[in-house]
Amino acid sequence: MDCNYLKECGSCTLFTPYDEQILFKTDLVKQNFSEFYDGEFDVFSSTPKHYRTRAEFGIWHEGSKLCYTMHASEKGKKVFVDDCPKVCEQISDLMPRLLENLQSDENLRAKLFGVEFISCKSGILVTLLYHKRLDGEFEAAMKILASKLDVTILARSRGQKLLSGELNLIDELDVGGEIYKFSLSENAFIQPNRAVNEKMIAWAKECVQGGADLLELYCGHGNFTIPLSFKFNNVLATEISKSSIANAIKNCELNKAKNIKFLRMDADELMSAFAGVREFNRLKDINLSDFNFSHVLVDPPRAGLSESVVNFIKNFKNIIYISCNPETLKENLKELCKSHKVIKFAIFDQFANTHHIECGVLLRAKE
Repeated sequence: MDCNYLKECGSCTLFTPYDEQILFKTDLVKQNFSEFYDGEFDVFSSTPKHYRTRAEFGIWHEGSKLCYTMHASEKGKKVFVDDCPKVCEQISDLMPRLLENLQSDENLRAKLFGVEFISCKSGILVTLLYHKRLDGEFEAAMKILASKLDVTILARSRGQKLLSGELNLIDELDVGGEIYKFSLSENAFIQPNRAVNEKMIAWAKECVQGGADLLELYCGHGNFTIPLSFKFNNVLATEISKSSIANAIKNCELNKAKNIKFLRMDADELMSAFAGVREFNRLKDINLSDFNFSHVLVDPPRAGLSESVVNFIKNFKNIIYISCNPETLKENLKELCKSHKVIKFAIFDQFANTHHIECGVLLRAKE
């Protein structure tokens, strides 16, 4: 990748041509998971640059001048950057214009320590992070800047949150020719590589043949839930984040998905409900015995699945496991493959020029 800060900035860790990176990652996964799977791997690559629709930068002050910063490859140090080839073109084009305007206004510049960007179909959200009290004069200047740059600005300080206008983040995903719309909150977890995310969802849909009902854990705002719901009779999806559940419900309406029930529950609570250990008011309108779950989908955080969750999902014939950490996936497969067999294995390169690898695994109960 053509970058002025390559090897100096710690964001990128692979420096070979992109086709070599894909071969390296594919070989690594094949070797690490050979005990579980010896079939063909589905490999989904990224574009080597302009793939990130979400980005975060620190801010450095040098007198009245501002600079974007990233963590340097040398631990504990920072590197000053003017741009980043990994961010999408919309964010890349905005970065210098934003910095120039922030520098020219003392109220907007003072005590600013970080900037975050989210780019989606509805436009760009810029989050400005401050170490100061945000007053009315600041708010007025922020709104003028937002209008000038044609973006939405969210300013945050301790105990404060100011918006330049209505927050209406709507993104669109094209999955196999089908368009899905998603309402997002400013702190929502979103897959930063839109194109690879679309491939992940399409792959997960292909894993479903003859689906009855779907149980999903860690559903977020419905990234997988909504597109997959059209392949099932009914869907029960759980998530602990209140804001994610609120957006997931909105996303059902946006996509006319009418067969999904969302529950704000963590995995342990859900397992207690299935076991009949205790009753939950949140389940008063849902009878778990009415579902005929043919598939369970899990997309856990980097820590992977706990032992109790692994033992719980063994009860389902088909398991679709989306993993952002091959190490914890491998640990989980050691137990899951005692009762299930890996049928399909996918590699998703969400983060080009880094060692990061995401995987998808379809497991089916052994006869």
